[in-house]
Amino acid sequence: MVEPAKPALSWKPLVVLPMPLVYRPAQADELAATDALVVSSINDLTIRHGFGAMAATSPPNFQLFCLRDDPDGLWVAEEGGGIVGCAWSWTCGDLWFLAQLFVDPAQQGRGIGNSLLERTLEHARKSGAAHKALITFTFNRVSQGLYMRHGFFPRTPIYFFDARREAVRMLPEAVLRAVPIEPDAATMETLATVDRCAIGVSRDKHHRYLLGDLATRGFLFYAGSDPAGYGYIGANGHIGPLAVLWPDNVQDAFAAALRLAAAGTSERISAFLPGACDGALSLAVNQGMRITFPMLLMASPGYGDWTRYLPRNPGFM
Repeated sequence: MVEPAKPALSWKPLVVLPMPLVYRPAQADELAATDALVVSSINDLTIRHGFGAMAATSPPNFQLFCLRDDPDGLWVAEEGGGIVGCAWSWTCGDLWFLAQLFVDPAQQGRGIGNSLLERTLEHARKSGAAHKALITFTFNRVSQGLYMRHGFFPRTPIYFFDARREAVRMLPEAVLRAVPIEPDAATMETLATVDRCAIGVSRDKHHRYLLGDLATRGFLFYAGSDPAGYGYIGANGHIGPLAVLWPDNVQDAFAAALRLAAAGTSERISAFLPGACDGALSLAVNQGMRITFPMLLMASPGYGDWTRYLPRNPGFM
């Protein structure tokens, strides 16, 4: 008996559909992964521009603090179960600050950065911010163009200065007296007054964060019995933030901070110095500090007169 022929099987090629790109609020357990993405993106950029690898991973303590304070400010872009971009912003008073916006170097050119920025700008709108600002690398032309299209414009260069501790020990005679910060009501109000003069807003919650950081010491600077400003010094020798009531105080306050940092145990001393702070820049150069890399303050119109303020870093401001 002859069996009937079996019908030929028809094979179709397997079509793999692309995983959707999802933008969503960040979660606390993802902050270490976003920090690794930021470090990778920064080092890719700085290596391509001849500065070498500059960033290293660190515990995302301030990011976690901001997430708990205001979760609307942290976003991730996810594809295929992996994070390919992240954005982080915070607010104080009527100031909104973009702390981070990074995209995996292998995923750039897909509009991910622009989509993340639009979501963080919605955070600014909801907060009612009158002023917006960020700090970016001077040589990051693509990002600067993106920020300009969204209303951020160059305000002042910011130089990262660095030196061996031995190079900054021959300091001029102290003009301002440094007193450790105690977080009592009167001191916190003094800090708020200095901040309003220097950057236009109070940063009470950020001072409390720094004062709770065991690796950071905070000091009030006095001219006689009158407060002149404040400064923070890290165990790693980094100075900042630092703010003063009057532009004429910035050089003396920076000198006081250098003296405190030089008395520590860190082998190196560093600080971010805005181009508008002539006195601090002059002192840094005369003390043997050298520019490691340049950055740029970009802001909405009407903000960014940093003649009385030295930022801590591009994320904290």
